[in-house]
Amino acid sequence: MNDLEKYFNNNTGRILDKWMHYFEVYDRHFSKYRGKEVTILEIGTWQGGSMQMWKQYFGDKAKIYGMDINPDCKQVEEENIKIFIGSQSDRAFLRKIKEEIPPIDILIDDGGHTMLQQIVTFEELFDHIKADGVYLCEDMHTAYWTRWGGGHKRKGSFLEYSKNFIDWINAYHSRQRSLKVSSFTKSVNSLHYYDSILVIEKRPTPEPYARQTGSIELKWSQGTSTGKLAQAKLKARYFYRHKMNRLLNFFNLPFKNGDMIE
Repeated sequence: MNDLEKYFNNNTGRILDKWMHYFEVYDRHFSKYRGKEVTILEIGTWQGGSMQMWKQYFGDKAKIYGMDINPDCKQVEEENIKIFIGSQSDRAFLRKIKEEIPPIDILIDDGGHTMLQQIVTFEELFDHIKADGVYLCEDMHTAYWTRWGGGHKRKGSFLEYSKNFIDWINAYHSRQRSLKVSSFTKSVNSLHYYDSILVIEKRPTPEPYARQTGSIELKWSQGTSTGKLAQAKLKARYFYRHKMNRLLNFFNLPFKNGDMIE
């Protein structure tokens, strides 16, 4: 049981409501910031319990900002905790927030959980996270709930939207015009998907490169004439499947078995 879960279990302050498996995820990605001068923005203040939890967890050097659409949440403010009132789907409001708070170390999206809110928040605030910061979106199971605009593999859900991140983080290896290296590729080190949570860890990420070391090399046999014939057939088969794969790829069609990727 980590310190966050201990705090939750012993909480006598403002109300906290959390899925219990979240605490391990929080501690895994946030523990490196403890005791440091850290800027945190949590969207979705509600009763304010999480604000107090972060304050205790990170220490006196932490500057904690909250955002909620309910004006009553201003009551949560205290030393080192400031609350902004507005909608997370309001792009103008989010841009104003960026002007009023310093670059963010940790952004936690625990707001309204609708698809539009999550997408707009990511698009407007991700670039305000520091180069070594962390973005965490929780309660992503709403991406499977139609009431919140979700549904399994439904276009426009935040989960489907976020699947693009997998392509973007691998864009250095793309050979197609449809996937180019972007600022996301250059600034994101890793993606972590958990039950209902996505964590993005930022870090300047230059183009990867490979190296080879060692000096001992296998000696390949020349083979018999039968072996050479078999190799020629294999080469011809490879050539045919290579050309066929290129043709199918042009029309964005799947290749049988997916075993020829060039």
